[in-house]
Amino acid sequence: MALVSVIIPTYNREETVSRAINSALSQTVDSVEVLVVDDGSTDDTQDVLESYDDERVRPIYHETNRGANVARNTGIERARGKYVAFLDSDDEWRPEKLEAQLDLLEKRSEEWVAAYCDFAFELATPIDRLRGLAASVLSRADERPQMEGGEELIGEILADNVHTGAGSTLLVRTDVAREVGGFDETLDRFQDPEFVLRILEVGKLAYVDEPLVVREETGTPPADTIRQADEQYLSLYAEDVDRFEDDGYRIRSSHDLVLAKSYFSEGRLLRGGWHLLRAAPEPRHVPGVLWAAGSGVRRRPAPVLIAGIALVAVAIASRIGLRS
Repeated sequence: MALVSVIIPTYNREETVSRAINSALSQTVDSVEVLVVDDGSTDDTQDVLESYDDERVRPIYHETNRGANVARNTGIERARGKYVAFLDSDDEWRPEKLEAQLDLLEKRSEEWVAAYCDFAFELATPIDRLRGLAASVLSRADERPQMEGGEELIGEILADNVHTGAGSTLLVRTDVAREVGGFDETLDRFQDPEFVLRILEVGKLAYVDEPLVVREETGTPPADTIRQADEQYLSLYAEDVDRFEDDGYRIRSSHDLVLAKSYFSEGRLLRGGWHLLRAAPEPRHVPGVLWAAGSGVRRRPAPVLIAGIALVAVAIASRIGLRS
């Protein structure tokens, strides 16, 4: 029996899935199996999977496309390892990724049931790298250190203070993944943190402070889509949201801040300003907000642009003023 079952959901990723599979096979941990769940691909993904002459690679096929959450759950059901680890088919791992997480968990008590790690984005072109550097510099003050622990992390995750990146960073005991019911198949977004929230009800989450995952920047969905998914996600945890907000966590306002930046980046400054007024920005948030607003400026006609910029300035000044 393998020590780790690597679960790779894929759909029409014939050009990238090999990179993900190869990075799993190249781990410094020998005892792995790689379950690639082809979720009804219509391209040549199946041919790519069948080309592997390696008993560690186990292709599983869905006849129709059922979504990444269903594919991950199929992998959890078929896993034979003590642990399951998740890897998106357009991402890749550093060779020591699994070993670092396993070493951390094996040194701790049984209550530590999962581990995640840091990640870095792959920026392919020079202009992408330039934009990424600028965004990093402007938003650096908006960052918070990653954390580890038990139920106390629930408030941090709900408040968007901790990003576990579970789609490619998480390693969890297989029995725990099954006990909590796997990924919520009704969610189109926020399925990764929601899965981790249920894991935290069972045990503790450890953190490896190294960027052991390389993620491909795939862009973001429309702000309206994010808003609808955000409402669904928070409604699932309404009681926890209320409880942690009573303890001082700014959960709803942090989500409004994310939505404000999403709308700003689309050039929808009025809508973004409305969400910013509902949020509770701190001075450290200002560079990220301004960067998002600046990236959307060119999309709007002058009158709307002027009104939007004015609203952004008023929102930032009023909210920060109220908190000072």
